[in-house]
Amino acid sequence: MSGFTYSLVKSIIKTGLYGYHKKIMVSGLENIPKDKPVMFLPNHQSALIDVLLIATDCNRKPFFLTRSDVFKGKLLKRIFSYFQMLPIYRMRDGRDTLSNNDAIFNSCADILNRGEALLLFPEANHNLRRRVRPLSKGFTRILIRTFERYPDLDVTLIPVGLNYKHADQFPDEVAIIYGKPISAKSMYNASDLNMTSRTIKNRVSLSLKQLTTHIPTVDNYEHIINRLTSDKVDFLNPVVVNKKVELYADEVADDFKSITEINNRKGLRWMFTILNFPFIMVWRKYLKPKVPENEFMGTFRFAYTLLIYPVYLLLLFIVLFIFLSSKVALLVSVILIILNVWFLKKGLR
Repeated sequence: MSGFTYSLVKSIIKTGLYGYHKKIMVSGLENIPKDKPVMFLPNHQSALIDVLLIATDCNRKPFFLTRSDVFKGKLLKRIFSYFQMLPIYRMRDGRDTLSNNDAIFNSCADILNRGEALLLFPEANHNLRRRVRPLSKGFTRILIRTFERYPDLDVTLIPVGLNYKHADQFPDEVAIIYGKPISAKSMYNASDLNMTSRTIKNRVSLSLKQLTTHIPTVDNYEHIINRLTSDKVDFLNPVVVNKKVELYADEVADDFKSITEINNRKGLRWMFTILNFPFIMVWRKYLKPKVPENEFMGTFRFAYTLLIYPVYLLLLFIVLFIFLSSKVALLVSVILIILNVWFLKKGLR
């Protein structure tokens, strides 16, 4: 991919992300080496939004491992390959497809040997629950293959904590925290590959549990979430939240009932809806019901906003220009943009 095209697409998506989110906080960029092989290992909650947030702010140009079922048709394959996306095959894709991963692992090893970056999700699935799930051995297999092919190479692992306030709602806030670098080679034992895999997974998992909210108990999960929500904790600060989780872990769920917070900004939300009525109604009535899972809600909503909102503004301008005047059309469009930015950053939630 040419540097100009990559930079252009990256700038468009980054502008869209910062316009779509009420707040994006990024920390730990100093932990990312500039000229060494890197493997970014984030927790996974919000489908494609997770990928875009890291890709636009990590100061590297990473390759992405992507589930193979999206590589359908020659056109999509070309597009995904152009944007440095590599297919990864899972059991659900068919046992006979797993052999394709061998060539992908070799490609990943070659990418790392060139000093480039890989981004993949070690949990191997996405879920909105605020906990770090058991890590898959897929990323450790790539590392082991890399060390087998290039014995003198080291790979820097960068755990990444993605922390959303409300990943399936709008507008949302997110904190992206890049953790301390981890040397993968220091944990590699050629005579015991199983131990190598377990050691690397445990180290990365422990780091992720410090970089994002981690509620370890399944049975008591809803109780702890209710307590955190009631206390209005800042989910953008996982260190503080995890201390609260430890305090709540031993409480009996039946001793506490969550309190539903009354939304005192309904009037502002209604005003926002009226100002953008056609655009919002198309989303709510026709597109939102088709989103397959809540984990994809942010991704679909962001894509709809990025692609359709400029069209909505253009059509509004044209209608006002035809029936009123160019000055009125321009004035209304500018005022609408300013109001929407205010609603997004200050007025809503």
